[in-house]
Amino acid sequence: MDSAFDLEQSFTKTIADLAPSRESGERLMPGAIYVLVAAMAGSIVTRNRSIILRSTLPLAVGIGAGWSVLPVTMRNISDLVWKYEERVPVVAQAHLSLRNSLEKSVSFVKVHKDIGARYVDDKVTDTREALEGWVRKGK
Repeated sequence: MDSAFDLEQSFTKTIADLAPSRESGERLMPGAIYVLVAAMAGSIVTRNRSIILRSTLPLAVGIGAGWSVLPVTMRNISDLVWKYEERVPVVAQAHLSLRNSLEKSVSFVKVHKDIGARYVDDKVTDTREALEGWVRKGK
């Protein structure tokens, strides 16, 4: 009986620890509703699409909305998930590998975005200068 009581207390403490602190100012109820609505919107957008897209996009949109609307709660949830992932080293290693590759991809995209913006800016400047030169010459 004591083990069942301890298990129940452990479960309730874990759930209570997921909630944001009062100092954070994060309100759980409207944020949770916003996250659910975002996930449903993802489901509506993927209607009549492939089964993979219909199952993953609502989840991705919901998680993205959760991170933007409930950042403290999502941090608590991700810390809890990481604690459980650490119990299975293969899963934890795969998670770290995926995270590193995503971070590299994001930095790659940022660098190439800057290069592309600079290239377009240079071409627009060259074109403008060429047109101004034609106008000065009277063409």
